[in-house]
Amino acid sequence: MSGATFHLGWFQAGFRAPAWDREWSGRSTRDWANGEWFVDLAKDLERGCFDFMLIEDSNYIPDDYGASHEASLKHGHRGPKHDPLALAAILSKSTSRIGIVPTVATTESTPFHLARTMSTLDHFSNGRIGWNIVTASNDRAAQNFGKDGQPQHDDRYDMADDFVAAVKALWGSWDEDAVVLDEDTGVYIDASKVRTIDYRGSHFATRGPLNTLPSPQREPVLSQAGNSPRGQQFAADHAEIVLAGGSDPVQMKRLRDNVRAKAAEAGRDPDSVKVFFLIDPVLGETDAEAREKAKRIRDDNANDLEYVLSNWSSTTTTDLSAFDPDQPLPKDLTTNGHQSQLAGMVASGKTLRELVRDSFADEDNGFVGRPETVAARMQDAAELIGTDGFLLSTRMPTRRYVSEVVDGLIPALQRRGAVRTAYRHERFRDNLRDDLS
Repeated sequence: MSGATFHLGWFQAGFRAPAWDREWSGRSTRDWANGEWFVDLAKDLERGCFDFMLIEDSNYIPDDYGASHEASLKHGHRGPKHDPLALAAILSKSTSRIGIVPTVATTESTPFHLARTMSTLDHFSNGRIGWNIVTASNDRAAQNFGKDGQPQHDDRYDMADDFVAAVKALWGSWDEDAVVLDEDTGVYIDASKVRTIDYRGSHFATRGPLNTLPSPQREPVLSQAGNSPRGQQFAADHAEIVLAGGSDPVQMKRLRDNVRAKAAEAGRDPDSVKVFFLIDPVLGETDAEAREKAKRIRDDNANDLEYVLSNWSSTTTTDLSAFDPDQPLPKDLTTNGHQSQLAGMVASGKTLRELVRDSFADEDNGFVGRPETVAARMQDAAELIGTDGFLLSTRMPTRRYVSEVVDGLIPALQRRGAVRTAYRHERFRDNLRDDLS
C-alpha cells in the first residue's frame, strides 16, 4: 500500500507518576519512582520501532492557579517529578535502538555541565541521546535557581542561542582522532588535537576543553518545541526535531513550511529539520467503541476543569481560575510564559470550558477509531501537511494504552507502509534521517 511515510516519537510527560488514579493503572504505576515502569515503556516503544522517547521536565511546583500549589499537587501535575537525566541513563542501558531525549532548560544549567552530561549519556547509549532544549517560562522555576524571575520571552531565546553556541564549541574541543592509546609511545591523548575554546558570549562563558571523550554522535540530536515566531526561528537555527501542535491542517502545514524556509535561510538543509506534530490517539476494537471512549474522556475532563486549567495555568503563567469558564478569554491577555499556547486559546474565541473539552480527542474528527482507521487518518494527515513525523502522547499512560498503540496501531501503520518495520541503524540521528519511503 502506497502513501505518506513518517517517523514516530513518544512524548512522556516527565519522570512522574503515570495513570496512578485511572482504570488499568496497575500496582506498578504506584512504584514509578524506581524507573522500572519507564524501562518497560521504552522497551515496548522500541519493539514498535519508534524513533525516540522524549521526557519532558520542569523544576518547580506551580502556584499560578488560585495563587496556591494545592491543585497542582492534588493532581500531580509537576510534582512529584524526578530528574529525566538520571532516567535517561537507565533507559540507555535497557534499550539498544530507540533514541532517548531528556529535557534540560538552558536557564537552569550551565553549558559545561550540559555538554559533559550529554556526552556521557551518548556513550552510555552508544549514540542514541538527544537533548530537548527548553528555555523555561515559570518564575517559580527561576527562583529555585536563585533568580528573581524569568527573563522576557524573546530574551530567553537569545540566551538559548548563546548557550547552544557554547555547548557546541565544547563538543568540538576534541578532534575525532584525539584518542591515540599508543602503548609503545605511552601516549593516551594527542594533546595537539584538544584545545581550549575560550568562549565568551553575551550571556555565557566557558574556557574548555570538555574533559570527556568525544561521544559517538559528537553532538546529541537537538529537539525544540517553541512555536512562537521567536521559537520557530530558534528551531530553524538549531533543532533537528521540532515539536509542534495544532488541529488546523492549513496552519500546521504553514508552520512546517515556515520552519523549513527559515532553516534554508540559515544555511541548513531543510530535510535535516524534522517537524513532529503532537497527537493523542484514542483506540478501540471498533470505531464505535473508540468514539464512545473519546466522548467519555471529553465529558469527564470538561466536568473537571480544575484538573486541566491548573496545568494550563502553570504553562501560560496565567491564573485561569480568575476567569469565568463560560466566557471567552480577554482579547488583550498576554503572558511571559508559553506565548503560542495562550495566544491560541485567546484567538479561538472559545470559553475555557469549550477549550478544555476540545483539547481532548474529537470522537468524530480526531485520531479516533480502530487501529486501521487511525492509521489511515495519520497517513492522510501526513500527506496533506507534509509532516515528517507524529509525536504520540497521552496525558496519563497505562500499560493497556501502550499495548493498544504498540500492538494495535503500529502494526496497522506498518501494513500501510507508513512506518518502519525494523531499525536500519544503530545511532539515533541515522535512524531519524532514514528515508522510509
